[in-house]
Amino acid sequence: MFADFAATPDAAAKRDAHGDRPARRAARPTVGDRLEHSLKALAEGHGQVVIHREIPWASITFCGTRHTISICFSGIAAVEAGDRLIALLPDHEFAIPGQLVADAQVLGADHALLPEPVLRVELELLLLDDH
Repeated sequence: MFADFAATPDAAAKRDAHGDRPARRAARPTVGDRLEHSLKALAEGHGQVVIHREIPWASITFCGTRHTISICFSGIAAVEAGDRLIALLPDHEFAIPGQLVADAQVLGADHALLPEPVLRVELELLLLDDH
């Protein structure tokens, strides 16, 4: 005798609105996602992350991740917000659960004016696990 597990109430509850595939939970944001969200908030909602590299980092007493992030700002208002991000980043107090931002620096900034103002900023941040 074979059981039809798809017909059980628990299985039916785990199906999406179409009823033909299992429903999925929304993925929990990663540390990188939370960092990007914090940077976007610091940039007043402007800018688009075009590169985000994350590598593990450890010392004798701490472990965490080093993030290299490139953000592009297009348009006058966005470029102004990007300039403010550059000024505020080194002293900004991040609130990322379970993480301590030990170092945040601007590695470079490139401006272009034509055909519209564009600013590309490269940042490097060291996040330590705070458990």
